[in-house]
Amino acid sequence: MQKIAILTDSGCDLSKEILKKYNINLIPFRIIYKEKEYLDRLEISPDEVYSKLSEEIPTTSLPDMEYANNLLCKLKDEGYTHIISINISSALSGTYNSLRFVLENHPELTSYIFDTKTLSMMEGNTVLEAAKMVQKGCSYEDIVAALPKIQEKMTGFFTLDTLEYLKKGGRIGKVAGTIAELLNLKPIISVGEDGSYYTYSKARGRKQALSKLKQIVENFSSKGKCKICVLEGGAREDGEKMQEILSSYSNIEECRLEKIGPALGVHTGPGLIGVCIEKGF
Repeated sequence: MQKIAILTDSGCDLSKEILKKYNINLIPFRIIYKEKEYLDRLEISPDEVYSKLSEEIPTTSLPDMEYANNLLCKLKDEGYTHIISINISSALSGTYNSLRFVLENHPELTSYIFDTKTLSMMEGNTVLEAAKMVQKGCSYEDIVAALPKIQEKMTGFFTLDTLEYLKKGGRIGKVAGTIAELLNLKPIISVGEDGSYYTYSKARGRKQALSKLKQIVENFSSKGKCKICVLEGGAREDGEKMQEILSSYSNIEECRLEKIGPALGVHTGPGLIGVCIEKGF
């Protein structure tokens, strides 16, 4: 008889409450300050990271593979026979390849690792759907087969209040970032089919950028039913306003608000607003 465990990394941005409710096993990124290291989401919250950014911008690191190995040993001892690991884009992080290596060292467990080629709730919603399938009693084979179809429904877009943190983290060229800030340009960023970031469009100022996000959602919802997750990073008020507005759109079956996690928030800084769109569910 199959006993299936769902694994993911903290790039999925699922809350601790959701992880617990659906029995999802988290392998956290590491948030590293000069004086102390924290396990993403498990030992430090998004709000704590944002509140400290003015004092110190921490670095981030891949999950500890010893932590991952110990978790797999624990799951095996608990009688799990099958592991499905659903992870952040391999183009954005080395987590996928590292976990694949760890899983290969546990041949007694039947395992599959899925590259979502995305991140945040676009990854998290796929993890959540897989966990729900486990609770419904679906087989390992059925869940693995369903993952690409589930992922195809997910897309996302986000904008930032400042490019300062992307510049400091080396995620954007300093010259390009400085010019964009001088012109008050706010990029609308998405993730392409290859799993890498790309600039979907640009807006002059934050108000116009948020307006473009609304237009994007409206365009998708005009073609069929959607579920929306508004993402906020240190921008709760703007996130709540966005949620309220999008909830009123036709064909929006659900619109919830979630926080961008610490590991992602370190590189985007406060002021991030994004939308995860689940199409034609």
